[in-house]
Amino acid sequence: MIRRPVAWVVAVVLFAEAFGVAALNWFLGMVVDRQDMSLAGLDPHVMSVSSKIGGIAFGLYFALCGLVALLVALRDRSPAGFGRVLLISAAVVHALLGAFTRGPVGWPAFLFMELVFALIVLLLMTYDRPAEPADAAPGGGQSGDGSPVTSPPAPTTP
Repeated sequence: MIRRPVAWVVAVVLFAEAFGVAALNWFLGMVVDRQDMSLAGLDPHVMSVSSKIGGIAFGLYFALCGLVALLVALRDRSPAGFGRVLLISAAVVHALLGAFTRGPVGWPAFLFMELVFALIVLLLMTYDRPAEPADAAPGGGQSGDGSPVTSPPAPTTP
């Protein structure tokens, strides 16, 4: 199946992205601090510290999403609850970042963001549970002793 390899790839990409985002924001914070730049009268130290904190927070968010994808790959089960919400939010973040980076950064950044978006959606969709019929018997149509479950005949009216 394609499910496990996709989950592994998503985990690796999200871990790499977590490190990259944190490192980039840390670097930008150092640049602002060393250049002693100010934007609209803001304190350069505040801008530097907030860039570093934002990078760490965003990096931890992507690392947590990568951990969820890693657990999906290890367990070969669909993410549930909070993990599923995290992966859906990561997909939305990548779709929006792709849309916003197209203009200022260019096509390569857009394509990377949309590729990660597609991988996360593929991960979520391949582990989606197939719909069972409403009249399906619990236990796969077998009783506790393994014999098939049969329903009683419908009553007849005279």
